[in-house]
Amino acid sequence: MNAGICRIKLHLSYSQSLKDKRRVVRSIITRLRSQYNISIAEVDDQHLWQLVTLGIACVSNDNQHVGETLSKVINFLISSYPELEIVDQQIEILSGT
Repeated sequence: MNAGICRIKLHLSYSQSLKDKRRVVRSIITRLRSQYNISIAEVDDQHLWQLVTLGIACVSNDNQHVGETLSKVINFLISSYPELEIVDQQIEILSGT
């Protein structure tokens, strides 16, 4: 079993309230879950209305598939939400037997 964990910090420069932020985050989470079959949640910065930190996990029996899926998720965010700025991203792939 192989697992990939990704932490992405996004800046929402146009967000004016927590309500704006929640609407965008809900949309992102719903789209990514349905398209890539991943686990995703907002894991930090819930009280800040212009920062979003998402935690993403992917599990597969193929190490390469895990890396490709997480890369596709990041590329999807870049292409589908050009108004978002990726401030930081970390990917860790754990290989098991």
